Amino acid sequence: MVQGSLKKKPAGNSGNLVKRPSALGPKRGPRQIAPKKTTLVKQQKLTKKLTAGLVARTEKNLAEKAGHLELLAGGKKDKKKDTKGNVKK
Repeated sequence: MVQGSLKKKPAGNSGNLVKRPSALGPKRGPRQIAPKKTTLVKQQKLTKKLTAGLVARTEKNLAEKAGHLELLAGGKKDKKKDTKGNVKK
């Protein structure tokens, strides 16, 4: 059984608070401090370049394998359109 009545919470001043909807965009990830040493800067540039190439190659392979899906560009349907002479949009 309940021992006593419920305690009421004091009503806060909700007029000053601005609630931002969290579903509008992606969540911000952890921030990274840029390196200051020249060797580390060169290393970071090289890694960025190499990873960009890997990502591009992976996306191209996925688009070729899943070419029957119309969501990805660069698949089998796009190749057929290019060979017929149609211009891609």
